[in-house]
Amino acid sequence: MTEFTCLQIVSSFAFEAMQKVDVVKLAALSDPELRLLLPCLVRMALCAPADQSDAWAQDKKLILRLLSGIEAVNSIVALLSVDFHALEQDATKEQQLRHKLGGANGESILVSQLQHGLALEFEHSDSPRRLRLALSELLVIMNKVSDTNGEFFMKSSELFESPVYLDEVADVLCILQAELPSLLPITEVAEALLHVKNGSWFMCLLVANVPDSFNEVCRGLIKNGERQDEESAGGRRRTEALRQLCKMNPTEALNVRAMVVEECHLPGLGIALTLDQCKNDGSEDTVTDLVSFVSGLLLGTNAKVRTWFGMFIRNGQQRKRERSSSVLWQMRRQLLLELMAILPTVSSGRIGEDTADTDMEPNISVYSALKEENVVKASAMLRLYCALMGIAGLKPTDEEAEQLLQLMTSRPPATPAGVRFVSLSFCMLLAFPSLVSTPEQEQITVMWLSWMIREEAYFESTTGVSASFGEMLLLVAMYFHSNQLNAIIDLVCSTLGMKIAIKPSSLNRMKTIFTQEIFTEQVVTAHAVRVPVTSNLSAIITGFLPIHCIYQLLRSRAFTKHKVSIKDWIYRQMCETTTPLHPQLLPLIDVYINSILTPASKANPEATNQPITEQEVLNVFNGLTWGENNRCRQKYSITAQLLVLYYTLSYEETLLSNVKPLAAMQKKPKSYSAALMDQIPIKYLIRQAQGLQQELGGLHSALLRLLATNFPHLCMVDDWMCEEEVTGTDALLSRMLLTSRAKRHSPRKLQEAFQVASANYTQLMQILEDLTLMSASELIPFAEALMLDLYKVLEPGVPRKILQTVNQLWRLLNTVMPRRLWVMTVNALQPKAKLLRQQKYTQNDLMIDPLIVLRCDHRVYRCPPLMDITLHMLNGYLLASKAYLSAHLKENADQETKPHANNTMAIVGQPEVPEVTREELKNALLSAQDSAAVQILLEICLPTEEERSCGAGTFLEQQDQTTGILSECSDDDRETLLSNVREVQCLICCLLHQLFIADPNIAKLVHFQGYPSELLPLTVAGIPSIHICLDFIPELLAQPQLEKQIFAIQLLSHLCIQYALPKSLSVARLSINVMGTILTVLTQAKRFAFFMPTLPCLVSFCRAFPPLCDDVTSLLIQTGQVCASHVATQAQDIDPIISRLKNLKEKSDVSANFQKSTDLEMIKKGKNITAENLDPDVLLCQRIEATFLEIINTAVDGV
Repeated sequence: MTEFTCLQIVSSFAFEAMQKVDVVKLAALSDPELRLLLPCLVRMALCAPADQSDAWAQDKKLILRLLSGIEAVNSIVALLSVDFHALEQDATKEQQLRHKLGGANGESILVSQLQHGLALEFEHSDSPRRLRLALSELLVIMNKVSDTNGEFFMKSSELFESPVYLDEVADVLCILQAELPSLLPITEVAEALLHVKNGSWFMCLLVANVPDSFNEVCRGLIKNGERQDEESAGGRRRTEALRQLCKMNPTEALNVRAMVVEECHLPGLGIALTLDQCKNDGSEDTVTDLVSFVSGLLLGTNAKVRTWFGMFIRNGQQRKRERSSSVLWQMRRQLLLELMAILPTVSSGRIGEDTADTDMEPNISVYSALKEENVVKASAMLRLYCALMGIAGLKPTDEEAEQLLQLMTSRPPATPAGVRFVSLSFCMLLAFPSLVSTPEQEQITVMWLSWMIREEAYFESTTGVSASFGEMLLLVAMYFHSNQLNAIIDLVCSTLGMKIAIKPSSLNRMKTIFTQEIFTEQVVTAHAVRVPVTSNLSAIITGFLPIHCIYQLLRSRAFTKHKVSIKDWIYRQMCETTTPLHPQLLPLIDVYINSILTPASKANPEATNQPITEQEVLNVFNGLTWGENNRCRQKYSITAQLLVLYYTLSYEETLLSNVKPLAAMQKKPKSYSAALMDQIPIKYLIRQAQGLQQELGGLHSALLRLLATNFPHLCMVDDWMCEEEVTGTDALLSRMLLTSRAKRHSPRKLQEAFQVASANYTQLMQILEDLTLMSASELIPFAEALMLDLYKVLEPGVPRKILQTVNQLWRLLNTVMPRRLWVMTVNALQPKAKLLRQQKYTQNDLMIDPLIVLRCDHRVYRCPPLMDITLHMLNGYLLASKAYLSAHLKENADQETKPHANNTMAIVGQPEVPEVTREELKNALLSAQDSAAVQILLEICLPTEEERSCGAGTFLEQQDQTTGILSECSDDDRETLLSNVREVQCLICCLLHQLFIADPNIAKLVHFQGYPSELLPLTVAGIPSIHICLDFIPELLAQPQLEKQIFAIQLLSHLCIQYALPKSLSVARLSINVMGTILTVLTQAKRFAFFMPTLPCLVSFCRAFPPLCDDVTSLLIQTGQVCASHVATQAQDIDPIISRLKNLKEKSDVSANFQKSTDLEMIKKGKNITAENLDPDVLLCQRIEATFLEIINTAVDGV
């Protein structure tokens, strides 16, 4: 706008004086400057103030003294003496009239018919008429603005254009707005002034006389502005007006710029204000405000702002207007000047002979050295140009491209900021390869990349930055060799911190430079191995590290292709780790294991990497100290130990899963020995990892997955629950109670206490109690001493408290060293005869044959605390045996692919037969093993002859009568014996319950095998999961063996009492029908053998399900008739018995007579009547009669 060139404007000094009402500064103003502020000053002098203080009274006197010598004050006083109330009423009427007429120019109420032009009328009019003329003209403009709906127009107005009357019109305008604020809101007045000539000048004077309205006016103008201000004349006028307002009040310029960004309007204004700010600051030490502001717009998180400003850049490049008047051109020019200001100076230096490449550049090299104070500014400038070109679509000019390339290829000093600058320059070169357009520029780029390769080690050693640009060079080279262009694009965007659309085809030239001139694949692999590992690698270290490069090279099989050993580098990096775990470590180990076991191609199966040796694995764990106070002495961190453990477990799992493909290629990698796995404290490490889950990322969950697959015996639920107790609040309380005396205990003192325990248990008890207060790790040195004398607690007379304490200590040790502890325990609990032979079992022996655990001293079977330990070990070794056999089957899978010479045709014809056979053999072995363990445990539940003589086994027959017949044993012996047997049986039932739930087929197999019927009351009552037997009892009844049918009926009788369910009813009815069917086909001997044990079961059926009484009665009568018929054929008088049976069917009141019958009581009790002196059929008839009696008694008792 050129209208400001000849007009007096309000200076920032004058505006500040008005804003603060600083009378001293006002007095310092010149007369022309003071003239612009007279409307406000006169009103201050004449109007009654709200401030009645003496200070304001003195300031008011100064203001009056200032005004006293100015002639224009009289005209302003005259304007203030008008009746503004009447003026407002007339203006309101005129507004209403114009609204009715639809905005047509009719007769004006404010102004009568004009005789001359508006300017001449204004000159000849008095003050009231001047106010009416200006008000009428202003209202016309305001109405037209509201009617146009945002379309810009210019209103020709003689009143606002005549330079002679501008001061008087400004006075009138200021007085009108001040006296009629409701009619003339200042924001609407400012909006209207944009549409007249000199409107910006009037707006500045209006705001200067009402300084408090500055923010309100600016916000209103911005809110009503265009989204792209340079696209229209109205937008440019609005931008210029706001720019002049900000020049008048520069302290609020940044706030106005913030309003622009908030509303996403007038982007040119934001840039213009920033340019003005840069001119005022003139600072060269830091990043300029222009760079910061534009970078914030394009790289901020607000996508709306980013899109809005990007549209401004694109539209600005398409405009054909005069470039010098464009705000965008001014911004680009300013940025280019700042870029040239920080461009490095040209220096020359001799490259060392050991690093010089005479083919690519001469010994005297001319390069650009970037000053250290300019490095940060240069990095910010590069990111800004990346954002402008990549996000906003800026197309650089030749001059801009040349200067950018010169800056990118400069050589910064060896500082962390210099490393960052080189990384940004390199990524910008990849993102915008069009910057390199000539052969000379390409040669400069190659020289600069060669310099990066040479100086990378120096930069890293000098700056101490682990993530230097050398790793990025290697990574990009590897991506180019493997043609992973999208990965390069992701790397560039990640380093620059912005998402840029890069076409993969644009990287072709850079790919050629990298793969053919700078980094061949062999050079990449050789260089990668020499790169030092990152010390104390953790997730805290960000950026691109050597580990990223090695990972990509492993994925592309570059090391195996060029026969470069990478094992040592990976081992060193695994050992140089700490928490929090770096996210690239686990993928690195996985791809390394894959490169060891899987050849890159079938043509060259030997092209694999070397695995870590067993000695190297052991070296990581040899420095492991168990005491919590000694953990700081470990040579390797817990992170390194966990990573090596993960590598070992994952290696074994991957090897087993790839046995068949490797066998097909006639390649069998070596697996780690069982002895090595036994020396690794797996459970201790897992427990440590559990407390570091947040810092280890996904390592803990990955270890648990591998552990559940390869070592299921270390993942038992009981162990996890025990660990929760060990690590809970009780453990913390125990640590607080740990006395100094307890800390002085040693394994030797524990051994001495065991030696004298038979004479005095107090000392042993005290030491054991103190040991329970220690942590599991601190107990490890005591493990051997405790297990060495464990057999001594089996001696008679040992207090139960000692046994329970030993059990507690064993559970504590089991949380940190289970496998070693189990082997020691099994060897310690062997019978004395075996101890004399010094037969020691190993871990491998116990996994092959878990039943060794039960070949212990028989006294353990009646010692509940030690039996609890034995059962826990048995369950663990059963699980371990399954995993061992499965692994063994996989390890020897190559044998399946080798057909035997004498069976070649059969194998060719049936390729799947060997595999199925081996799997079936394994399953059969496991089933036999599990069932044998269950049968042994059930046998342990049977009372011995000594216990039977004391009556300890009577509860197996009558669970509700466990006392009263132990007359031969003393009271103390009876209670202890009965308590121990009962507790052992409960422990065994709990284990059997777990086994049946884990594999219901075990329950089916055991019951098909059968076991003593006297154990049925115990198993049915003590094993909750035994109800699953109802599913296969029909199948058991269908077996041809009479013993299995008898066992099925006896088992069903107890299940019906325990689980009176509809399913039990249906199976019981089926069993009655089966008994009726069997009756018709059995011989006399078999009939006697079948029905004598099964007839009492009918009583249980009737007790559980009374509706079955009719079926049972029919079966009994039918059985009795068969027996009677057989007796009749032998001419024996059995009629009295038959008649009595028939009477039982008809009459129920004869029960009293049966109860009085001594013979029937004897039959019922089984006394004095044997098979030697009676016929089997007669005995069976008597048993039928006794069964009838029990059913009737049950019914009578129920009623």
